[in-house]
Amino acid sequence: MPVISTLFQHAPSPLERLALPEFESAGLSVWIKRDDLLRMGPGLALCGNKWRKLKYNLAAARSGGHTQLLTFGGAFSNHIAAVAGAGAAFKFKTIGIIRGEAPPGLNPTLRFARECGMHLHFVDRATFRSKENPAFLHRLEQAYGPFYHLPEGGTNEKALEGAREIVTECQYQQPTLKADYWCVSAGTGGTAAGMTLEAKPGSKVLAFSALKGDFLKRDLASLLAGYPAAGDWALITDFHFGGYAKYRPELLQFLNHFYQEQGIALDPIYTGKLLFGLVDLAKHRFFPKGSTLVAVHTGGLQGIHGFNERFGGLLHYTP
Repeated sequence: MPVISTLFQHAPSPLERLALPEFESAGLSVWIKRDDLLRMGPGLALCGNKWRKLKYNLAAARSGGHTQLLTFGGAFSNHIAAVAGAGAAFKFKTIGIIRGEAPPGLNPTLRFARECGMHLHFVDRATFRSKENPAFLHRLEQAYGPFYHLPEGGTNEKALEGAREIVTECQYQQPTLKADYWCVSAGTGGTAAGMTLEAKPGSKVLAFSALKGDFLKRDLASLLAGYPAAGDWALITDFHFGGYAKYRPELLQFLNHFYQEQGIALDPIYTGKLLFGLVDLAKHRFFPKGSTLVAVHTGGLQGIHGFNERFGGLLHYTP
């Protein structure tokens, strides 16, 4: 792993057994990597996989003499909130290029970002699609001055390095742990790709897509194209509940019950769909009896406030 400044180091997040009746009856040993408890900076934004994807980017920005970060995202983006939190925690100026018009009064995510000092620049959807266009980035540099560019969602090679540490931490915490399956939610695929680079032969990374369709399979393959020794992986596309940020009553019922029984808050966009999917697959005996699974709680809890504000408190908990 790359050497990193102590400023961006952290203790491992807890690795806990997750005993659910569905797992027990299927003969599965299931662990949960509590990256939701890996929290840096203000609030809940800079935690989980967002922190892991940012840490080596922040170190590169600091060592490269950058004082300003610029990135892209939607109005409820965990990544936007995380970059804003990183700016507040590590003394970077931050600029968020936000897709769409500014909502009246903003929302909890955007209010948090602004409170952290992020400058919010709203653009229409057509302009937003130019986010990787060099000419557009040059215009932004002319407007705001030099910046360290973070892609939407934060996925790049340095993000993959941070995600790899999820696997190495688990192996350090439980040296005898031999995971058959590493299970993680996926939006851009960066966390799943990083874990695939570190997973041992004989294990498989299952990426549970939060988006409708299987295009993420192409994106994951592209992220791993330069790594011929990458491990085995598969994309699970059955638990998106209609698409990104979509939900159904059975998902909300599951999330509320899970929190009541386990005391673990799940977000409805990513980790909630992951755990719902794992329970459903266990019920249908998808995993061979005797398998060991590690599910990664990637955080995303800052989005619960916005979800409840938008949909009238459908989740009966506040992280």
